[in-house]
Amino acid sequence: MLSFSVVVTAYKNDEYLPGCLGSVSAQTYPHWECVVVNDASPDNTRQISEAFAEKDERFKVVNLGANRGLHLARAAGVDACSGDYLLFLDADDELAPTALEELSVVLERRPVDMLHFGIEVVSAGVSEEGAASFGSYINGKVDYLPREDLCRAIFSADGGYLQDWRTTQRVYRTPLARRAFSLMTANRLERAEDCYETLVLCDLSEGELTDNSIKALRYFYGRGVTGESAIDGGTFRRFVDQFWDCMSAMEEYASSASADPALSSCVDGAKRKLCDLLMNDWDVRVPGEEKLPAAEYAAKTVGALPVAEQLMRLARDKAFSQWSGGESFTGAEEYLSWYRLGEELARRAGDEGADEYATLRLAARDHIADLERRSAWAGENAAPSIIKRSSYEKQPIRIFVTTHKDVDTFHSDILQPVQVGAKSPRRRLLWAFQDDEGENIASLNAMYCELTTQYWAWKNVEAEYYGFCHYRRYFDFSDEWHEENPYGEVMDNEICWGTQALYRLDDASIAEAVKGCDVITTGVNDFSKFPEAYENPLDLYRRSPYLHVEDLERVVEIMREMHPEYGEDADAYLRSSRSCFCNMFIMRRKMFLDYCSWLFPILERFVDEWDTTHLSHESLRTPGHLSERLLNIYLLHEKRVNPGLVWKQLQCVHFERPEHYVIEKIEPVKNHGMPVVPVVFASDDGYVPMVTTTILSMLKNASKRCFYDIVVLEKDISETHQREMRSFFSAYPNASVRFVNVWPLIRAYDLQTSNAHISVETYYRFLIQDVLSCYDKVLYLDSDLIIEGDVSELFAMDLGDNILAAAHDIDYAGNLDLNDGERVRYSKDVLGLRDPLSYFQAGVLLMSTQKMRRLHMVEEWLEMAAEPKYIYDDQDILNAECEGGVVFLDTAWNVMINCGDRFKRVFSFAPAAMYDDFMAAYLQPKVIHYAGYEKPWKPGSCDLAERFWWYARETPYYERLLLMAYSDSRQTTEEVERARREVIEELTRHERALAEDSPVRGVADAILPLGSRRREALKGVVRALRGRR
Repeated sequence: MLSFSVVVTAYKNDEYLPGCLGSVSAQTYPHWECVVVNDASPDNTRQISEAFAEKDERFKVVNLGANRGLHLARAAGVDACSGDYLLFLDADDELAPTALEELSVVLERRPVDMLHFGIEVVSAGVSEEGAASFGSYINGKVDYLPREDLCRAIFSADGGYLQDWRTTQRVYRTPLARRAFSLMTANRLERAEDCYETLVLCDLSEGELTDNSIKALRYFYGRGVTGESAIDGGTFRRFVDQFWDCMSAMEEYASSASADPALSSCVDGAKRKLCDLLMNDWDVRVPGEEKLPAAEYAAKTVGALPVAEQLMRLARDKAFSQWSGGESFTGAEEYLSWYRLGEELARRAGDEGADEYATLRLAARDHIADLERRSAWAGENAAPSIIKRSSYEKQPIRIFVTTHKDVDTFHSDILQPVQVGAKSPRRRLLWAFQDDEGENIASLNAMYCELTTQYWAWKNVEAEYYGFCHYRRYFDFSDEWHEENPYGEVMDNEICWGTQALYRLDDASIAEAVKGCDVITTGVNDFSKFPEAYENPLDLYRRSPYLHVEDLERVVEIMREMHPEYGEDADAYLRSSRSCFCNMFIMRRKMFLDYCSWLFPILERFVDEWDTTHLSHESLRTPGHLSERLLNIYLLHEKRVNPGLVWKQLQCVHFERPEHYVIEKIEPVKNHGMPVVPVVFASDDGYVPMVTTTILSMLKNASKRCFYDIVVLEKDISETHQREMRSFFSAYPNASVRFVNVWPLIRAYDLQTSNAHISVETYYRFLIQDVLSCYDKVLYLDSDLIIEGDVSELFAMDLGDNILAAAHDIDYAGNLDLNDGERVRYSKDVLGLRDPLSYFQAGVLLMSTQKMRRLHMVEEWLEMAAEPKYIYDDQDILNAECEGGVVFLDTAWNVMINCGDRFKRVFSFAPAAMYDDFMAAYLQPKVIHYAGYEKPWKPGSCDLAERFWWYARETPYYERLLLMAYSDSRQTTEEVERARREVIEELTRHERALAEDSPVRGVADAILPLGSRRREALKGVVRALRGRR
């Protein structure tokens, strides 16, 4: 029978020692001895241990004369062992009752050098989540590891840190333990001694078997030195010293003759992991005000680069957590100081390019940069964080992008944003340099425009090349020629990865393009070929709105006085019809400094004598406009006196939508003590009159006992329209209107529709599951509806386990029975519908956001939407993907109008019961759906149009809707115009404006409601035409 020695080391553990020794005494396996090492503990450890020894001779007590620390106490215990195998037990842990019995069974069957067993993790001062996470790792399944794989699996990142290095979670052959401890250091080791001891034991063993099904140890996670409780800086510094002693001991052993020559790489891995553990304690347990001094101490002790890597790791994780949690970023986050200290430590170490550090720093930097972009603005009186500052400052080529607002930027370290503006104090962009830092003329921005960036760079920046562009305009660094507009600009839509690749706006391409150049500008264009056919710069300036040609003449005169040698070049420029525009250039340092020294004194003198008393805001920008002309004169001079000047010209790309849009996280609206009904609409700016009418009809008929959180998904609704709609609906205290710009979510997809009367906004319903994830259930309504039912009743429907609720689509059902069979084939072959008659109409949907997310991510929905194979676009996709998960609504909740006589041509082909149900709903509709090409606001009559106009006349957009009804280019425009003339003729001919049986009365009543101010105004006009009051 195998015998076991259990080594228990005890120091100041008398609270837990009785439980520990009692667990040994209670073993079901009898062949054991317990060596209790009393490490000169000042408490009752000796009395407790000796009491157990008196009762059971299997207990042996070793009383040390002086405290030696855990490592040396274990060594003393090993010397006193006589069993076949030994294991170490900390005095604050316990053995399971059957531990030795289960271990003996495995070791009898397979007598290995080392056996790793499982543990039961008991929370004692840590969170349950933390305990569970630790237990999951510590009890992981691992196959048998021979010696050549064992150390790598435990101590190397390449081996995946597959298993823990806990000395107390293994059983060892006693001869192995004796030899290992005899070769170990005689110095005191604590806190990280397990790592060192297990390294030596593994290096000397033949291999290790793991059987974590044996939960031999009850580990009380949080007792002793482990845990999450706060520690002061002094305690942490002691931890650092203890970790360093263990690291040094590992290095000493690895260099000895007893060690495997390949062990040094494992020591490096062990040290890296120890740094992880040490800095995790620093993160969780050291108070904020003591963190940076504590980290500095760690860097001095264990090395600047390892600590720099840890600081970047922790900053990366904090930033990612903040990003994924949707938290706002202020620029004052504590971890930003960790990031900056990490940069400083790496600089001190001279290892800023080290692979691990560089990887961690880049990840941290990019996460923080993403947070800066998402939150955009610093807090009041707060400085920008500019996490990329150090990356920017290292670049030999620095191209400054001037902006005054939050815009998209390219992923680049060379292209560096600078915020400008004369307002003080200014609201600062988190991610941009500021033109009011250092020596500056920021207060003159209203006159100098982007030149305030140029001046700031001149006075405060060191670089080999200085470049300048605009948040809308960038250089095209590609080798391809791109089509230009008549003014010499390449027009594009947005700043994104695609356009960065197209115009080669990455750092490597920019550097390659700049190499060897003295100056780069936009193309020198012949403006005599512009549509306006300007003759020369004076003619162009003279015909420019807000500018005064005498200003150009005066600044040239000043230049001649201050620099007469440039007169010849000014004459050449003013006679020509060629110029580069936009104040965009890249110059070598010497040339840039010379140009600024030449330019700014000229402008300063001009401004000093310039009368601005009655100038408009645009005219105040004159110095900025003048500098464009002066740049051309300067370049002509440089080319004349320096024939070897390397002047490259690149195309200018003008981005029409550079603004940065962020999908704000929608939070549940305040309900004012009422149940909330979230309702989503989708609209563009042109559809505002119609969606306003739809919302009005809904609110006028909805229960006053609910609060309606109305969310309009859009990409271009103007601020004016948003204000108007909010103001109009403020009359309803039980409703609020919010707008969410979804452009960032959809811009990457080529979304088209198969029908001219359907806009891309129809796809916005795919975004609801994420944008309104705060609600479990959301009501979606098309914007071409009139809602005369109480939508709170619709919202109250129980979806059960279904994805959504919708009404049957009788139009689709009717098409299924047409003779050609085309719709049946489409239903089966393209949509894959098992029952095509279950097809629903998607204009009214009650949706489970959670079920929609489970079905597909937003990206997956939009990728499907980009496929051009569908007839009814998103409606087809929803039917194909949601079949079998739909609750069908009463047809009255989505009654389509008789567009193009489709009741007879199509609907009548539907199953009889469905048709009868629809016709009954048509008589008493809860929702009227103007689906199809006929709309009330388009010329010509439309089924049930009178219901639309009944609500529309109350909106702020009634006149616009009337104009839309008259101004459409369809053939029916002439018919409507004739009807309008007939209305006027009837009014001018009869005392009573229109007889009850007049054929145009229906039109007049629709566009000129009885009793309306519009009707009375038109009567007044007509009476004036008649010559009477």
